Amino acid sequence: MISPEIAARPQASALGGIDHSEPMLPLELVELELSLEGYAGGDAGFCEAVRQAAKRSGGELLFDLPAGGLVADCRRIAVLRIPDEGNEMRVVLALLDYAGTEIRMQAPDEETAHLVRFADAFVELLERI
Repeated sequence: MISPEIAARPQASALGGIDHSEPMLPLELVELELSLEGYAGGDAGFCEAVRQAAKRSGGELLFDLPAGGLVADCRRIAVLRIPDEGNEMRVVLALLDYAGTEIRMQAPDEETAHLVRFADAFVELLERI
């Protein structure tokens, strides 16, 4: 679920079109998180669960990686692109908690802005191929 601390975090400017004075996550993030409520747990199913949720929302899974201390109480991070209300694509994060039992959604912040830059470069590279 979305914790109040995550919901209140400022969101990275790389997302574009987000009202930074608004403390709530964008609706598309809440919808995506709700679609992951049935997650059964474990690393193996994390990638597939996130891939399916992103697909249902009209988005895509770009990549996932071990969290390695990038985000507190997080085992794995999946980087997704999903459409926002204006049908522009935005980068969001799906975080598998350290216990491996729950997935929460997060808009990138200052701590994870480098993942957005990497995701943008990754997409640009794929588009050139």
